[in-house]
Amino acid sequence: MASAVLDRKRTAGPGQPDPAPARSRSVPTWVWALPPVAVLALAFLYPLALVVQQSVTPDEGGVSLDPYADVFASEVFRDALTTTVWLAVGSTVGCLVLGFVLALIIAFVPFPGGKAVARFIDVFLSFPSFLITLALLFIYGSVGMANGLWTDVTGAAEGPFHFLTTPWGVLLAEITYFTPFVMRPLLAAFSQLDTGQLEVASSLGAGPVRIIRQVILPEALPALAAGGSLVLVMCLNEFGIVLFTGAKDVTTLPMLVYSKAILESDYPAACVVAVVNIAISVGLYSLYRVVSRRAGA
Repeated sequence: MASAVLDRKRTAGPGQPDPAPARSRSVPTWVWALPPVAVLALAFLYPLALVVQQSVTPDEGGVSLDPYADVFASEVFRDALTTTVWLAVGSTVGCLVLGFVLALIIAFVPFPGGKAVARFIDVFLSFPSFLITLALLFIYGSVGMANGLWTDVTGAAEGPFHFLTTPWGVLLAEITYFTPFVMRPLLAAFSQLDTGQLEVASSLGAGPVRIIRQVILPEALPALAAGGSLVLVMCLNEFGIVLFTGAKDVTTLPMLVYSKAILESDYPAACVVAVVNIAISVGLYSLYRVVSRRAGA
């Protein structure tokens, strides 16, 4: 061992660094990718493949798409698809408008407790959706506080507030729950906005509405797109809010999956609806990624 070291020093010569020892054979990089790929395959890809497999029926020539034809021809599926889309779009629009206004107030209107409210937004994001719906039921439910106050004051047998069991109640609950998901990226974008632009615009005579439209809104568009796309995808897949509001006449795609699988034991039809729901969600997310990349967001 010592003689080998001396031989290397002699060959290196005076004032020259020792030649590097032979490198040990390194592990190929693709080996390190195997564990996460295996976990992803077992936890996500394999269950997804089972759902797709259950959505088709075996046939002599391979597989049959009869379950898809039966589901697409069903009026219940078409109604559920329409309800899911309009609830998701309506909730997204409501969250964008309300979230933008509230984020503007928190970021640019000084008031006591403003920082505490901004921190509460982060905490609100961790709440489960059914908790917000339960709070709305305590206030506006059939035996909630609003109806109880009405009956106490007027002596009526029941109160006038029964909208929570309608599509409008689901819409209100989704807007209430998902608005902070729009506010969080907006607050982050507003915190990076150069206040000097606002001061210059104000000194040039621009009013608050013009400053919002020409200075703040262009800077907030990427955050609005990110928050709005997230809310849209989450509303398409929302299950807990619809279930806890007790809106029996409101059937969305996730509720239809539950009904077909649990109540009717029609697993092929449930898998077909699940595949359609997944395809819509992935398609919308892919479209958002393309648009945001072209916009440079």
